[in-house]
Amino acid sequence: MSHGLNILPANKNGLDFLALGALVHRLDPGVIPFRKARSCEIHVSGGEFNCAANLADCFELNTGVATAMVNYPMGELIAERVRAMGVKPFYKRFDHNGVNGPNMAAVYSDRGHGVRAPVVFYNRANEAGALLKPGDFDWNAIFANGIRWFHSGGIFAALSETTGELIVEGMKAARAAGAVISFDLNYREKLWRIMGGGARAAEMLGRIVEHVDVLVGNEEDLQKGLGLEGPQVEATSKLDTRAFAGMMDAVVKRYPKIRIVATTLREVHSTSRHTWSAVAWINGKMDEAPTCELDVIDRVGGGDGFASGLIYGLLAGEPVQEALKLGWAHGALITTFPGDTTMAKLDEVRAFARGGSARIQR
Repeated sequence: MSHGLNILPANKNGLDFLALGALVHRLDPGVIPFRKARSCEIHVSGGEFNCAANLADCFELNTGVATAMVNYPMGELIAERVRAMGVKPFYKRFDHNGVNGPNMAAVYSDRGHGVRAPVVFYNRANEAGALLKPGDFDWNAIFANGIRWFHSGGIFAALSETTGELIVEGMKAARAAGAVISFDLNYREKLWRIMGGGARAAEMLGRIVEHVDVLVGNEEDLQKGLGLEGPQVEATSKLDTRAFAGMMDAVVKRYPKIRIVATTLREVHSTSRHTWSAVAWINGKMDEAPTCELDVIDRVGGGDGFASGLIYGLLAGEPVQEALKLGWAHGALITTFPGDTTMAKLDEVRAFARGGSARIQR
């Protein structure tokens, strides 16, 4: 099955992948609820950055991130982690006033355990990422040596009136440079409520998706984020693909540039035990990944891990079924590590995608 994407060949001096989005730091007390926490791990994250970090660290691609950076200690910590993951930064820098910002956003997320669900909340007050606007990045300079893939997401689009416009600007520049364009809808009702609700989300995300080749999102993202109506399908479980498949006619009718729509499938039995799969619509045909049982350490980042593996497979020229399985395998492995970004190696991903097991490696 052909994916229908015109992917440029690799150039050792150019970027394989560029993400546009906001960096955040996530405070993680592990299985302890925040109201009882005495210490936290700090994870550097961001839905778009996570893909760049995964593709650099696990898949050994040349990646970058275009984002906001604040000149203060938390910014320095985040910038160090960006370097450690091998991602080339393109920063729009802001000075902190010493009192109230601008800030690098904070996410607070305990992991839960068993019957106790994880709890996630945010402090995005006066966030530097929300201040980004068209004209902040010199796309011609960033893409001067080539760009193969450009990626952004719905969380960044929801941060302010200007971030969505910046995504459109970046996508147009990347398209002119020959890149494949992808977008993760990541619909977040709380963020869009502040920005004007579902109607505003559908208007802004709709304008963005007009430029997209590869779209990541489930049927709820498609319906709420894009205002699309789907057939009334009674799903038997979260692994049932019929509702997702039923959306595709509406998606491609409105957005004819789209060649691939993909999403993870997850049935949550408890915080620590999930059933995991993935599905992709590729040029009119549906393809499903295998199904496996996950013993979850930290569920955050699994979806970005899936998108990263899928993108790697497509950039590497893998058959589309293999690219889907690489995404499924990498997303599964990320749930076995703490934090939002990968600790897996490429050979581990390939082994799991081939049907590998958890037997000890001697």
